[in-house]
Amino acid sequence: MLQTERTYAYSSHIPELDEVDVLVIGGGPSGISAAIAAARLGVRVRLIERYGFLGGNLTAGLVGPCMTSYSLDGSEQLIRGVFEEFVQNMMEVGGAMHPSKVPAGSPYSGFIVYGHDKVTPFEPEAAKIVAQRMCVEAGVDLLLHTMVVDAIVDDPDIANPRVLGVVCAGKGGLRAARARIVVDCSADGDVAHYAGVHTRHGRDSDGLAQPQTLFFRVQNVDDAIVEAYVAAHPDDFRPYASIVAAATAAGRFPAPRRGIGLYKTMEPGVWRINTGRVLKLNGADAGDLTKAEMQGREQTMALLRFFREELPGFENAELRDTATQIGVRETRRIEGDYELTLDDLRSGRAFDDVVALCGYPLDIHDPAGSGGGTAEALPTANVYQIPYRVMVPRRHDGLLVSGRAVSATHEALSAIRVMPPCFALGQAAGVAAALSIGNRGTPRHVDYADIRRELLAQGAYLG
Repeated sequence: MLQTERTYAYSSHIPELDEVDVLVIGGGPSGISAAIAAARLGVRVRLIERYGFLGGNLTAGLVGPCMTSYSLDGSEQLIRGVFEEFVQNMMEVGGAMHPSKVPAGSPYSGFIVYGHDKVTPFEPEAAKIVAQRMCVEAGVDLLLHTMVVDAIVDDPDIANPRVLGVVCAGKGGLRAARARIVVDCSADGDVAHYAGVHTRHGRDSDGLAQPQTLFFRVQNVDDAIVEAYVAAHPDDFRPYASIVAAATAAGRFPAPRRGIGLYKTMEPGVWRINTGRVLKLNGADAGDLTKAEMQGREQTMALLRFFREELPGFENAELRDTATQIGVRETRRIEGDYELTLDDLRSGRAFDDVVALCGYPLDIHDPAGSGGGTAEALPTANVYQIPYRVMVPRRHDGLLVSGRAVSATHEALSAIRVMPPCFALGQAAGVAAALSIGNRGTPRHVDYADIRRELLAQGAYLG
């Protein structure tokens, strides 16, 4: 017997914040870029973020380095604009290395060659202060410690309902935040979901999304021993893969992975660890997220013990910190005016409304097991394009969706979900949102020539 979901009727008059032109939801890479790009075009922009700092996976997720912003062969920087400014500003405070200085196969690239040429090592605290400063300098109104709990829609039953704003919750209680254009950079498509936009989840065969990983950092690692060991074992699929295989066969390895994901940081002896894996839980559901966080932290402690006991160079390793939240690779994807596909990435298809170029390959972590990662067996073009239409919901007006919730297949999303493409998409969304204000229209009807002109004026590269 199916159990009927219990409901509770609730009605309240809630205060309204002053209306803005563009409301950006989520302060991760896409939201930072969208807010800055829109504000630089002279419109009133508010950015709402649930944490007390900006950065999303850059900071709260401890995810790093930023994957490549270059073509697959590392010959040309494709993602520039706000992302390049962000990197340069982090470099000025000693908190980043420019990707042009980071070759494939280096410790900063996790010793991985394919798809890992020209990554960007950075420090999370540098990302926090730089993102904050760039937003303030652009004139963005920041509202932190606030999360969205609903969308405000004029009439959900008409052909093209318009999103008018959101209901958000913070320390002061519920508030209504209205805007002429809303840009959903929540990563999970939260605003789109609340507004009734049709979304997909996971792969077509069973709806399972890519697994989640809790990043953590360790210190007191002997860098020289780690690098020497990896160099002496070139046949390992990933660092320490032979040790992991033996331990897995003996039932001693605490996570469903085939090697150790580790990235050297700018600080000697400190490494980011991307090795845990939590399977078959929904990153857009609070109950599942709770289970994922708990599993991720237990995995972290077990992995740390394993590192000390069995990995050369990690004998004296200590836990520095774990991420504020588990890293979520995939949740909702909107149904947009165009769905980006694997064939588009393989062929390097040219689009009339291109807003971002990318070279990062497919990076599908097995939703149900230990396999996956950057996939040489499913090669993408050296450079491929992302069209504007993937951010435009098919029915709803007044809304753009940027970041990893754009309209793409499970396979295509695995390549464009990483941070540099999210910066590029966010910048395009911010420009389009601001232009929607100027022509009194909606994002669906903005002239692409105007978007292209403004993106190029802001330093973006479109080929």
